[in-house]
Amino acid sequence: MGVNIRDIIPDQARREVDLKALKGYVIALDGYNMLYQFLSAIRQPDGTPLKDSQGRVTSHLSGLFYRTINLVEEGLKPVYVFDGKPPEMKRKEIEERVARKKEAAEKYAKAKESGSIEEARKYAQATSELSSDMVSEAKRLLDYMGIPWVQAPADGEAQAAHLAQKGDAWAAGSQDYDSLLFGAPRLVRNLAITGKRKLPNKDEYVEVKPEIIDLNAMLKALGITREQLILLGILVGTDFDPDGIKGYGPKTALNFVKGVKDVTKALESIKSQLPGDVDPFKIFDYFAKPPVSSDYRILFKEPDVEKIKELLVREHDFSEDRVVKAAERLAKAFKENLRGKQSRLDMWFG
Repeated sequence: MGVNIRDIIPDQARREVDLKALKGYVIALDGYNMLYQFLSAIRQPDGTPLKDSQGRVTSHLSGLFYRTINLVEEGLKPVYVFDGKPPEMKRKEIEERVARKKEAAEKYAKAKESGSIEEARKYAQATSELSSDMVSEAKRLLDYMGIPWVQAPADGEAQAAHLAQKGDAWAAGSQDYDSLLFGAPRLVRNLAITGKRKLPNKDEYVEVKPEIIDLNAMLKALGITREQLILLGILVGTDFDPDGIKGYGPKTALNFVKGVKDVTKALESIKSQLPGDVDPFKIFDYFAKPPVSSDYRILFKEPDVEKIKELLVREHDFSEDRVVKAAERLAKAFKENLRGKQSRLDMWFG
């Protein structure tokens, strides 16, 4: 779910750009977030995900392979970051996600039985599940493609923010806004869904472009600190306190935190309004100083076409012709955009 602060992000802190505008930048992508988007979007008309001859889901591999190639062709330098062990504080959110998926699966089955294709697809998208085997295969594919990935000790968005803070990435990439609370200097959204997309329940399409959000510009425009932003997140709800505090939407929470001089006292004052098993101090500390690792190496390598074919074609029945042509595009893009190239470090928002 992530923290919902979209409504308070000021226009001067966000910028919609064409994909080519990100040429030369290293983007630390939230791997789980990207894979879930591929699982949700890449489906048959009735909502059934892509599968191989053995019934194994392959939507995540298809999305990862072709979307990553598109990004590299545009000159981006994607680095995928994968979640580690979730903190105990996230248990409630995980349980609620499981319940939502179960409910969506039941509605999907009923819609499919009634012949309502549009309804079936909508509910099917909400049933996406990412197994450990699927993640392992995604990492294998990235290795064969020559695209680096980083294993986070805990939260992937926290690790992506860490890469960006260190200057090893220019921005974090995710649909969620949590990276901003974790201190990412910039967040890039929509990288998994750039292009024409159909509006839900409508016969209309929109052009989706990458959106860049600058943390410092956002904090300056709102007149708050990052510590106050974390407090705001706790009020509206995060993955560690999904329900937040009743009565606090993003705008109400913003007005509240602007008047806060001592965050510690504010956390103490709201503690009684949260469930007994939710500790706002622990949540604050997790966002302020999350468990991250500096034990990683970012290196782009020439793709191994034969190994890509082995995984996608021979193991999962992808079209050999399509895979080979795409791998050749990747190899060409690697030579033009990745090999021996200096990453761009210039800033955008002054």
